[in-house]
Amino acid sequence: MSEAKLAPNLPGWMLDHANRYIASGGTDGHMYRITLPGKPEMEVPSLLLTTTGRKSGEKFIFPLFYGDVGKGWVIVASKGGAPEHPGWYRNLVANPIVEVQVGTRKVQARARTVTGAERAALWTQALEFWPPYADYQTKTEREIPVVMLDPIG
Repeated sequence: MSEAKLAPNLPGWMLDHANRYIASGGTDGHMYRITLPGKPEMEVPSLLLTTTGRKSGEKFIFPLFYGDVGKGWVIVASKGGAPEHPGWYRNLVANPIVEVQVGTRKVQARARTVTGAERAALWTQALEFWPPYADYQTKTEREIPVVMLDPIG
């Protein structure tokens, strides 16, 4: 992903994960292993999302968990249940053309926030690959956005 840099202010574990993913070209880091307190180890698929900064115009890379949906991917703008949407989500609302790396595959995609029955179905799927989303939703009054990444071309 040319000219892109890791997003500022990522937590240490995300930086380590993203750097491993980038350095390996996607052969290491696609599947992320994590053990949450009181839970068994989980293996979660992750992708690298590159958005264009809505203010800076710079390209930023964000590592995110995802689920497969047809030829595209579903991601969730949870920010751990914070009161505001994550920066990457605000960026893709302003400019929905993004770059996505899933493992070693890199594509351009169009991001769209899903609503209604589609959101309900994809939220259920998201809870399967990352159950903590349910806890995050209880921490915030905002409806956590669910986003589809549809490959272009």
